[in-house]
Amino acid sequence: MVGVSLLAACAGATPTPKPVEGARDAGAEPGGEVDGCPAEMARIGTFCVDRYEATVVTVEGGEERPHSPYQTVGDASVRARSAPNVVPQAYISQVQAATACAAADKRLCAAKELARACRGDDPRARYPYGGATHKPGKCNEGKGSFVQRFHGNDPMRWTYENFNDPHLNQVDGGLARTGAHPECRSPYGVYDCVGNLHEWTSEPADAKGHARFRGGFYGDAEQNGPGCLYVTSAHEPTYHDYSTGFRCCRDAR
Repeated sequence: MVGVSLLAACAGATPTPKPVEGARDAGAEPGGEVDGCPAEMARIGTFCVDRYEATVVTVEGGEERPHSPYQTVGDASVRARSAPNVVPQAYISQVQAATACAAADKRLCAAKELARACRGDDPRARYPYGGATHKPGKCNEGKGSFVQRFHGNDPMRWTYENFNDPHLNQVDGGLARTGAHPECRSPYGVYDCVGNLHEWTSEPADAKGHARFRGGFYGDAEQNGPGCLYVTSAHEPTYHDYSTGFRCCRDAR
């Protein structure tokens, strides 16, 4: 991750991505409602949660268009989508993720909602596959930082633009398509709550101006807490990089 001071110096950097194979899948229309929740969401008590990490589509003149999951959102008007077997959207801030959820008639998940979706109702569980013991390979995590592959081994020379390099999430064996790790499925049928991408929650920034993302990403999902309890609080709500993603929640109706 990159520090807040570096973010202030480099904010606004938007690299040019490669074309994305299958990006049009993200624009698929969601299905109807089941038990008070859209078909792409799981019902957990009084709320609904996306089964998969979100992708986004841009909305222009009322029409949806594909958006590359390797590209920063910038000032684009975007709407969240949740579907299996697509590349989830990284390079997105908490502010942008909240707006994308709202455009889909949803909202960012509260921390306690995301934790319950991840671990189920067993208070002893720390992982979506159950229990308190970490099992490598079940979820997409533990692969380390990819920044050094493209930008050298000296973290002091890394820039905010480096952390938003579209190449980072296109490395084979890195970011996975949604649902590609079937054993990383929670008791509620929610996928990838641990690893793959960090997920922003609706938690407001703390006294230092830092918002939180949870669950870890494919580089690490243990350093800042085990699995479902992983939390990073080091960046403001406008921060984004190759590891930051999200999913949406909604009240059941």
